[in-house]
Amino acid sequence: MEGYKREFIKFLENAGVLKFGDFTAKSGRKIPYFINAGMIKTGEDIAKLGEFYARAYTEKLGMKKAVLYGPAYKGISLSVSAAVALSKGGLNVPFFFNRKEVKDHGEGGVFVGYVPTPGEEIVIIEDVITAGTAIRESMEILSHLEGTKVAATFIMVDRKEKGQGERGAMAEIEEQFGFPVYSIVDVYDIIEYLEEDSKNAENVARIKKYLEVYGAKA
Repeated sequence: MEGYKREFIKFLENAGVLKFGDFTAKSGRKIPYFINAGMIKTGEDIAKLGEFYARAYTEKLGMKKAVLYGPAYKGISLSVSAAVALSKGGLNVPFFFNRKEVKDHGEGGVFVGYVPTPGEEIVIIEDVITAGTAIRESMEILSHLEGTKVAATFIMVDRKEKGQGERGAMAEIEEQFGFPVYSIVDVYDIIEYLEEDSKNAENVARIKKYLEVYGAKA
């Protein structure tokens, strides 16, 4: 495993973002581990997380200037931190996010921050994809922006799970919407990390058992 992946998983665990136990995902699936970006609570941690996103962004997209979109609510801090980290690396990109409820006073509307114009590309910054439900919701919201297109989505962890069929959720999203989904690490990286310490044997076994049922076939 590459060193930065181990560093990232350790960071997620220490920050309380990666937890093990019994949880229910947005898709309704009962899962043995949970990725919760909402546990990032300090300036130091959100800055560090932004650096990981920025690294993934520049590795995959280079210095492409796109508009970062952070779906409310967790995606808001993720997109802002990624934008700050990218700016420190010499790429100054705008960002925006959505409101859960449309504002009917002041400037109004559903979006806050920079609003993309026709011809601009958008990059979605999310925490995790399980069955692809959240991304499809984001695409419905973004469909109201005429003349724009999503260039890519970046997430923290690829859970390597089935989407609506037998194929992986990320592969289904890529096929349905025509843009790539990139992750900093995937569940097999997490398993490899956990297997380095025998005290994690139970969690490893539970994750592997879960993947036997919900793991993507391709």
